[in-house]
Amino acid sequence: MQIEEIVNKLDLEVRSSAENLRRQISGGYASDLLSDVMANSKKDNIWITLQIHENIVGVASLLELAGIIIVNGREPDETVIKKAAEENIPILLTKLPAFEIVGKLYNLGIRGMG
Repeated sequence: MQIEEIVNKLDLEVRSSAENLRRQISGGYASDLLSDVMANSKKDNIWITLQIHENIVGVASLLELAGIIIVNGREPDETVIKKAAEENIPILLTKLPAFEIVGKLYNLGIRGMG
């Protein structure tokens, strides 16, 4: 599934790298601990987190993640959005809590061990 499809089906807001929404998602990973994401997520995963600081972009870029979904209506500042654009990392926002967005992603066929 492409990022663009989940944006449309789950009504996510795109904050950066809209031109990179055709990237395929291999699976998903949900965590707020950067070290956990680094140890357990896989290339082309979509990452679900409530973190909004600049280090999320560094982790996503290092691991070649497909994008980041930020939950609970949290909004990263302009520095984070600019860095994500430079790294071609889509940042997507939802007002939903992590538990609910993960369930919706699962229902769309995205699994955790992709």
